[in-house]
Amino acid sequence: MKEISFYDVKSKSKFTSSEYVIKEKAGRFFAVTKAKSGPHECWRVLGKDEAQKLKK
Repeated sequence: MKEISFYDVKSKSKFTSSEYVIKEKAGRFFAVTKAKSGPHECWRVLGKDEAQKLKK
């Protein structure tokens, strides 16, 4: 998968990851990955076009 950047709100830091899943909630698309600093998840909002590209 393509490496994309995420922001961890709890540790207030940015990181990149190529291990994520694409989820859709209420018509919006998100990339979801496990945080580097703990057991929580980090979500990144994606545009519809970007989500389609990353799914492939």
